[in-house]
Amino acid sequence: MALYDTTLRDGTQSEGVSFSTEDKLDIAKRLDQFGVDYIEGGWPGSNPKDVAFFEAASRMRFERAKLVAFGSTRKAGIAAEEDPNLRSLVGSKAPVVAIFGKSWDRHVRNALKIPLPENLELISDSVSFLKRSGVEVVYDAEHFFDGYKASPEYALDSLEAATHAGADWLVLCDTNGGTLPGDVRTAIDVVAKRFDLPLGIHAHNDADLAVANSLAAVEGGATMVQGTINGLGERCGNANLCSIMPTLALKMGREISVPDLTALTSLSNFISETANVVIDPKLPYVGRSAFAHKAGVHVNALMKDEKTYEHIDPRLVGNQRRVLMSELSGTASILAKMREFGIDTEKESGRRVLEHLKHMESEGYQFEGADASFELLVRRLNDGIRPPFRLEGFRIFVDVTGSNVSSEASIKVVDSTGMMEHTAANGNGPVNALDRAVRKALERFYPELREVRLADYKVRVIDSKDATGAKVRVLIRSTDGEASWTTVGVSTNVIEASLIALLDSMEYKLMKGPRASSR
Repeated sequence: MALYDTTLRDGTQSEGVSFSTEDKLDIAKRLDQFGVDYIEGGWPGSNPKDVAFFEAASRMRFERAKLVAFGSTRKAGIAAEEDPNLRSLVGSKAPVVAIFGKSWDRHVRNALKIPLPENLELISDSVSFLKRSGVEVVYDAEHFFDGYKASPEYALDSLEAATHAGADWLVLCDTNGGTLPGDVRTAIDVVAKRFDLPLGIHAHNDADLAVANSLAAVEGGATMVQGTINGLGERCGNANLCSIMPTLALKMGREISVPDLTALTSLSNFISETANVVIDPKLPYVGRSAFAHKAGVHVNALMKDEKTYEHIDPRLVGNQRRVLMSELSGTASILAKMREFGIDTEKESGRRVLEHLKHMESEGYQFEGADASFELLVRRLNDGIRPPFRLEGFRIFVDVTGSNVSSEASIKVVDSTGMMEHTAANGNGPVNALDRAVRKALERFYPELREVRLADYKVRVIDSKDATGAKVRVLIRSTDGEASWTTVGVSTNVIEASLIALLDSMEYKLMKGPRASSR
């Protein structure tokens, strides 16, 4: 089974995604290390960035993957040898070239505006020229399934043109992303019987069926699956390889080139970070919520048999189980979470924590996204720990001078030995000033807190009917450069809520030592 990644080409067509040349080179290296078979690097004739990428990539040594240059068939009225696009594909020095041609008679008539037989000549001439140039040719039959539905014989004739010209692969594309899995399977069965060439599938996700369509094609005989990491792509995205790869290997028993699927979640996060796109926590297999359990009944069963509410062991794809704490939790959930924290457990302590949790959630707290605050809560109740510092008081000053608004925070903090630090700091706003003042004060006693910085800050209004007097929930995600953790604060005053979350973050870091664990 050949895995064909097009994150660097189709993935860059996602709204809000743009990779630099260096980004693309880093991603290509990571994909090669991960073990995909083909890496589609871009369209070398379309923009300077892709030209620079292929120039740099031609000097790279790929251990597993083949680099692919992507483009279209020749233009009408131009010989293949003279077509700038085809010449740039060969000039890219990529060992594999993927070209797309029209399979749908509607596109030939309305987009290309040429006679149907001439389109077949474009396909044949282009594939033939590329084969004479010594490259492996992947022929992408654009809009194949729409074309097959409208005019089956013409769609098949387009594949015939590519086959006779020497194409190495026939890839059937659901370009508009609206085909149903049953229709994919029907068309694949017909193509597989008529052609001896290996088949591939390229599915888009406009009907939320790209993964299902890809797997249906595999069941019908396709031996190449094209897609992107995290399902990046134009409109609703492409088939998500992060779902397809483990399904093929773990559920369908297909042999894939990836040597270690436990690196999958890490790869997903790497692509997300490089693309500067917040990863959907509900992505199957790799999402943060993929193995998160909230209902007490579920957790109770999981503790007895992990397969009761998990379709695979999350460790197989490098993910981990998470037990979420809320008013829906039962004692089993609390005890499971306490064991996760490494705390000795007994049913009575679990019930005590559960009752306290339900009370705090009635006040507006929510701990399912703030594990660090929840661990502090448990340890305060169960182990009797006390904060290593105490807040004596704080003040916030906001000055408005013309169009300029500035904020200053003054704070008093006492450490465990009774020493006081009274300091102040300026900031962009009151919360930023308070954050800087807290750090400035505490770093005198605890220099390791210099490593900590805010990675994310969210404010949620709990009950909007109270308007500006409503309680707010503040979630703060902190990091020390290696681990990250989330804390929560609740108050009718956004500054007080922020301060609660900030102090929890500092206390958690000090409790965990030189490197806090991710929570």
